[in-house]
Amino acid sequence: MTPDEIKTVLDLHKKWLNGEDDGLKANLREANLRGANLKYADLREANLREADLREANLLGADLLEANLREANLRGANLRGANLWGADLRGANLDYSGGFPLSCQGSNFTCSLKFVYQILAHLCTLKVDESEQAEFTEILEKIRPYAVKSHRAGDLGLLETKGKKGGQE
Repeated sequence: MTPDEIKTVLDLHKKWLNGEDDGLKANLREANLRGANLKYADLREANLREADLREANLLGADLLEANLREANLRGANLRGANLWGADLRGANLDYSGGFPLSCQGSNFTCSLKFVYQILAHLCTLKVDESEQAEFTEILEKIRPYAVKSHRAGDLGLLETKGKKGGQE
């Protein structure tokens, strides 16, 4: 989509959100928004299912209850984005930056693939020596799920030559 087309869709969506008669809910299903600048865009409840949002700038975007199923968000900037209630099942979030760890980044729907990926990344963290024993207990519980991540090999979590990756 061209920047002008995106602006038109966002303007009509804003009118829809405000209850104006000539407003139209944003339907960007399967839209090519690769690299689009959607910084602070109001996309609440928008349909972005299967949209190509690779490397899009979604800094501070409001994606409250947006449909992002199967969307490609690889390399997208999600810093400060509101994902509350969004549907991210099957979305590709590889290399996405700034995934919100605030309340805005909670209460969304995702697939187990994403859960496994988050757990795999947790297994690569280091903690203070004083907290290591408790952290090791946590790792023992999440590791069986973390190794199911499609990124487990890249993160050094798969067994190689008799050793396990991550914390030992």
